[in-house]
Amino acid sequence: MRFLAEEFQTLLAAEPADNGGEVFVCPAQKDELHDKLGIDLSADDVKGNLERMMEVLINAHQFCKASGKGELSSVATLVDQIIAGIKKFVLYKCTTGPFSNGDESVVAQYRRFYQSLATRSRGLAPPWVFTTNYDLFNERAMDRSGIPYSNGFSGTVERRFNPATYRLALAEQLDITSRRWAAVGGFVHFCKLHGSVNWTEEEKGLFPIRESHSPLDPSTDRVMIYPTPSKQTASFGSPYSDMFREFQRQVVQDQSVLIVMGYSFADEHVNNIIFQGLALPGFRLVAFIDPEMNDITRELSALGDPRIWFVWGDGKQAGQKAHYFDGIVNHLLPTSADQEIDQTIEKALQTLLAKQQDKENGEG
Repeated sequence: MRFLAEEFQTLLAAEPADNGGEVFVCPAQKDELHDKLGIDLSADDVKGNLERMMEVLINAHQFCKASGKGELSSVATLVDQIIAGIKKFVLYKCTTGPFSNGDESVVAQYRRFYQSLATRSRGLAPPWVFTTNYDLFNERAMDRSGIPYSNGFSGTVERRFNPATYRLALAEQLDITSRRWAAVGGFVHFCKLHGSVNWTEEEKGLFPIRESHSPLDPSTDRVMIYPTPSKQTASFGSPYSDMFREFQRQVVQDQSVLIVMGYSFADEHVNNIIFQGLALPGFRLVAFIDPEMNDITRELSALGDPRIWFVWGDGKQAGQKAHYFDGIVNHLLPTSADQEIDQTIEKALQTLLAKQQDKENGEG
C-alpha cells in the first residue's frame, strides 16, 4: 500500500497527458479542495497512506453534506469526485500493468505456489487459501495449472456467489462396478475476503453477486472493500460476511495452522479472527514477515509464545527477502518431480516462443 500511495502522489502532480490519458484526481481538483476546505492531499500525514487519505475525505464529505452553509454543501460533490477518483486508481492498478501486456512472471510465481500446494498428501483435508487482494492472479494460476478449486461461486454461464458451495467436495469415481469414490487430489478452497475486480452486483435473483469473465465497465462499482476506515463495517455485509465466517471457522478448528504471507496485520477485522485463534491452545501461527514491521507484529513477537513463528531475513541479492512471496515459492516450498518436469518444459517453450517472436520482428 505504501508503494501504491507513492505512485498516486506522482500521478496527482502530473497532467492527464503525462498519465497516458488516465485521469484519477487532477491537480485542479487537488487545488480546489485545498482552497475550499484546507485539505492538502500531499500533506505528510496522508500522502503515504491511502487509507488515511480516504478517512479524511470521507469525514470531510459527511461534514459538507450535513452543513447548512450552501458553499460547503456544494463542496461535497467535489469531495465525492475525489473519493471516486482514488477508487478508480486502486481498480486501475489491480487490472493493468506488465501482466496485462503479456508478462507472465507474476502468474508463474502463483502457479509454482499452487503446484507445490498440490504435493500435499491426499489423505489431508483440502487447504483453504484466504486473500485480501482484488486481482485475479490466484484464479489464473489455478486455471492454467489444472488445479480444481472452489471460490464460492456456482454456475457456468452465470456464475453467482453461493456460500453453500464451500460445503461441497469434488470426488472421482475409482470403480464403476462398486461405486467407490475418492476426493480429488490438489483441491483448494479459495476465499477473497475483500472482493474481486471481476465481481459485480445485480439487483435480481437469490444470489445477486455475479462473477464476470468479460471486461466490466470501469464506471461500474465493483464488489470490493476499498482501503477506507469503514472496512470492518463493510465486511459485515454479504458476500464478505459469508467468507469471513469461513475464515473464522477454519482458524478456530482444533489443531489448525494459519500461514501468513504478504499480510502486514493492518486490518483490524482480519486481526480479530487471528487473535481468536490464539485463544485456543492448539492453534499455530506462522507469519512470513519482519516482526519489526509495525506495532501489532512487535506485540506478537514480544509475547514469546511458542505457537507464533516469525520467518524473515535478507536474501543473497539486494532486494531479496526470505519473507517475500517469490522467496517463499522458489526456496521454501517443496517441489515434486512432476512439477520440475513441467517447469522445465514450460521454460523451454517460452524460450522457443521468444526466439520465434524475435525472428518475426527481425523479418518485419
